[in-house]
This record gives sequence, C-alpha cells and structure tokens, in this order.
Amino acid sequence: MGTWDVEPFGNDDAADFADELDDAPTQARIEMIGAVLDRVANPADDDPRLSDAPRAVAAAALIAAQCPGGAPIASGYGPTTPMPQFPAYLRRLAIDALDRVITTPTWLAEDWDATSEGPAWRRTISDLRNVLDPPQQETLFDL
Repeated sequence: MGTWDVEPFGNDDAADFADELDDAPTQARIEMIGAVLDRVANPADDDPRLSDAPRAVAAAALIAAQCPGGAPIASGYGPTTPMPQFPAYLRRLAIDALDRVITTPTWLAEDWDATSEGPAWRRTISDLRNVLDPPQQETLFDL
C-alpha cells in the first residue's frame, strides 16, 4: 500500500475506494460503505489480517464527517461527489470496524506501528472513534 498521509484517505487503497464511490450511484455508495465496514467488523475466517482495513477506516471517516463534531474530509482527499446521508446503523458498524482495526493484529496497524507516524495514525483512528461514539460525561447526581 502506498501511503502519503495519516489521514483516512492518505493511502492507495482508500484513494481507490474514493474513486469507486465517486463512480457509484447514491444508493450503491451506502451499500459499499456498509459492506466494507461489515467485512472488517465481522471478518471471514480466511481474512484474519483484514485486507479491507484501509477502506474501512476511510468509510468510518465519511460517516464521522456527518456526525456532530465530525470534520469534513480534507480537500484533495476522499470522494469528490457529495455523499448521501448515511443510515444510523452504519455508525455502530463503523465503531466496530475501527475497534477491530486497532485491536487485532491487522497488517495496517502493524505497518503503521513500524513507522514514526504510527502514533499520529492511531490518534486519527481515536479521533474518528470519539466522534462516532463520544465519551459520556459522568454525573455524580441529577440536578
């Protein structure tokens, strides 16, 4: 995988995915995002290292961009056509996929961890996850 940035679309696999999304009709984009997230969140036994991990990170970023506190995809990265409004169930699937990418021995996490940019990449994943599933404020008592 060619990589040029820790951003979700900063690699060849994610850039190819962006091109495929641009070429697809609106409903197909939703299905493509859901399928890649599902393949990573619930991998087949023959894909233990999660070959679609870069695409799942990119898909999670597109969903996070539509959430409160989400950042738009940086100019020059990602799809150029507007994304449809994603259904709510994809948010949970995106969280599960991101968790799987960083907690199992995926080739993507291993490759990043072997570089000096590994901590920055992990921050990117953590930031996405926090937008998708914000930390809850604990209250000691109701007012």
